[in-house]
Amino acid sequence: MAYVYLAIAIVSEVIGTLALKASNGFANLQYSALAFVGYAIAFYFLTQVMRTVPVGVTYAIWSGAGVALVAILGLVLFGQKLDAAALLGIGLIVAGVLVLNLFSNSIPN
Repeated sequence: MAYVYLAIAIVSEVIGTLALKASNGFANLQYSALAFVGYAIAFYFLTQVMRTVPVGVTYAIWSGAGVALVAILGLVLFGQKLDAAALLGIGLIVAGVLVLNLFSNSIPN
């Protein structure tokens, strides 16, 4: 169940972060509210994940996956460009998340 909660936390955080961008400095109230709700949901589910998964592993996966998804969606939704260094960095983050998930004994099944 920890993976399901972690996925919900990641998606909620990504929605919250994209809503922050769309809120235009909190000038748009709908996107501002969506940002707050997204982060509230993300933090709630993070607390559930941390009941069984170590905090370092939880945070590494949550933040790494979130960074990669926000960067990709920023490109798609907002036309933000990624240079070779950014793509390499995102690739390394994804590789780190995969190593944690595939080879670490710190994550419960």
